Order: sequence, then structure tokens, then C-alpha cells
Amino acid sequence: MGPQDHMKLYETRINLRRFDEVEPVISPEATFWFTDGTHSGIAEIRAAFEETWRNLQNEIYWLEDVTWIAVGAEAASCTYRFRWKADIDGKTFEGEGRGTTVLRKEGSEWKIIHEHLSRFPE
Repeated sequence: MGPQDHMKLYETRINLRRFDEVEPVISPEATFWFTDGTHSGIAEIRAAFEETWRNLQNEIYWLEDVTWIAVGAEAASCTYRFRWKADIDGKTFEGEGRGTTVLRKEGSEWKIIHEHLSRFPE
């Protein structure tokens, strides 16, 4: 499985809304930068995902315009537009932003070592 397939797997597993399914694609040393702050290590990343899932009911998350800006034997990075649709307090909302993900080879598997999600500039 290459880094491109790994990102597709990550996207699929996020929509299962169970962090135990997402965790295997993330490095234990990962740092994620989200709008609400920096989350380092699996425990903090798990807490951030689970908080989001509690607040966004029936969420669907997907990536568009994925561009691979570097792909090597040991590391790869892509940028993309992320989109989501979810129910909040009984009303349906949609949102989008931009993302960057860095992957590295750990043993024989690709793992996400860094993710940065942010809003588009105004």
C-alpha cells in the first residue's frame, strides 16, 4: 500500500467514527494541528476526534483536490480540501477547509506523522 492508498484508507476509517479504526493509520508520535489547538500523541488525538464526533452527529467527511507535493521512499506529503456535513442540534450544517498531511514509513507501513487542518482565509 502506497501513501495515496493510505490516505484513502484514513478517509474511510474516519467515517466509521470509531477511533480504534483510525488509530492504526496514525503514528504514535504524530502531532495534529486543528483549529482548536495542537494535539500530540495518540491519547490527545483520540480525545480531539472523539470530541468532534460527539458534537457532529451523522458526520460525513471527505477529501477533494488531493495534491501530492512530495512522495519518497520514506516520507510523503499531500495538500487537499476537506469537506464535512453533519447534524448539530438537529440542524444540518456543511463546512470545508484546507489540509496538509505528512506520512512516513514506519517499518513496512505508512503512518500519518502530522496533519494540519485550517479554515480558508477570508
